[in-house]
Order: sequence, then C-alpha cells, then structure tokens
Amino acid sequence: MTPTTLRQALAKSGLVPVDGQVLLAQVLGCDRAWLIAHANDPLAREDADRFFALARRRREGEPVAYLTGWREFWGLRLAVDPSVLIPRPETETLVEVALARLLADRPLRVLDLGTGSGAVALALAHERPLAKVVASDRSPAALAVARGNAQRLGIANVAFVEADWYAGLPLEASADLDLIASNPPYITAGDAHLREGDLPAEPIGALAAGDDGMDALRPIVAGAPARLAPGGWLVVEHGHDQSDAVQALYAAAGLLDVVSTRDLAGIPRVVAGRRA
Repeated sequence: MTPTTLRQALAKSGLVPVDGQVLLAQVLGCDRAWLIAHANDPLAREDADRFFALARRRREGEPVAYLTGWREFWGLRLAVDPSVLIPRPETETLVEVALARLLADRPLRVLDLGTGSGAVALALAHERPLAKVVASDRSPAALAVARGNAQRLGIANVAFVEADWYAGLPLEASADLDLIASNPPYITAGDAHLREGDLPAEPIGALAAGDDGMDALRPIVAGAPARLAPGGWLVVEHGHDQSDAVQALYAAAGLLDVVSTRDLAGIPRVVAGRRA
C-alpha cells in the first residue's frame, strides 16, 4: 500500500489549510514551513493516525489551541487548556496601550485583573523587567496555567493571586498602583456569538458578563481610582460596541485623559484613563 504523503493527509483531513498544518506540525514536531517544503514526504502510519484523530476533534469543534496545548501571544509561547480563554491578537492592543504608559527605566507596580493564561501580565512583565506585576484570577485552574507559563518562560517579576476582581487582593497588590490592566468578560449573556467558532469550548465565565456585557467592567472601573497612585492608569479591553459606555464609566469614576484605541481591525477595543 502506497504511504500517504503529507499533502494528501492535509487534503483528507477536512480542515481549512492553516488548522490542518498547525495540527500536523504538532504531530511531527516541526513548523509549517517544514511541512510545505516536505509536502510529498510519506507520513508514517502512527503519525497519520494521531493527525486524523486530532482532525476529527477539530471538526467536532475543539479549538486548535486546546488541541496543541499552546498559543502565541506577544511573541510568547503560552500553554493553554479549557480552563482559560485563548489569547487573541486584538488583546495585544491592550498590551500596547499599557506599555505606552509604563516607563521602562523605573520600578513600577502593575495589576492584571482576570489574568487567565497570564497573557497580559506576562507580556507586560517581559517588556518591563523592573515592574512588579500582580496577576489575579478567581479560577485556581487558570492561575495554575498562568504560573506554569511564567515558570517555563523564566519571567520572575510576576506574582499570582486568587481574587475576584479587587475582592481578596492583598493590600500590597491593591494600593498605589501605577497601572491596572484587564481583559474581562464583556459579551452579553445569550449573544449568538457565544455559539460560534471556538467560543462554545471556552470558559463561559471568561466571556459573558450579564445582560449588557458590562457586569465585570463596572466594578473594575469603579474600584480603580482608590487603588491607583496619583497619575496611575486604568486600561481595559471591551466589546466592539461598548466604547462609549466604558468611557462613561471612566468619567463617572473621575478618571482623566480618557482615550479609546482601535485594534488592528479598526474596531474600538481599549479604553485608558488616569487618576488625577
């Protein structure tokens, strides 16, 4: 029997090319460029079996990131599993906005609320090694993933704390902060998007936030001024149609210099403001 080639296996998988390539590269321990260069190489039977099993799970709705166990974010290879939200490119806008407000040459105190896989906290800590970053989450399973990512990446200037937004944070992690960052849940409960793409497989608590999607954003913004140092910044990610509502929350909290930033798709994605 003629062996199946890499090209033939990808064609038989029933997947869009990028998903098939990522999963086959995972099985073979190579990158996508190697796959393209060796498209006519034979695929060993045991590797074909592993690949087609992963392909079936992907067709059934499991996200590629959960099948491979990792996702790249801000140039960092992060472990992910179904206990955490899969980091997305638009959240790199949050990191960009935060870094623009964090000077690189001085010690800083930063809090990341709802850290999940640790993506935002680790990106900020990696770029600002003098900063002390606290990453909080109410999910012990998510914190375990985030801690593991910090250890594997050798990023030592991050501490992880179990807390429900500000509730449960130790005093040293919730006072005189130079910056608070958060990518909280902000999708409206019952939104049809929650049944599309990878979202059904991701933790609902990291996605949906009440009837208007603002149940997490309200306490995050309202509680920020009391915890920020003078001139300290709050930077949050929000939904595609929530910029005006989030800016109104900032104004009600007395935050100044409030600005909205669009992501690479041109969608309003991040709001920043500072304590007087």
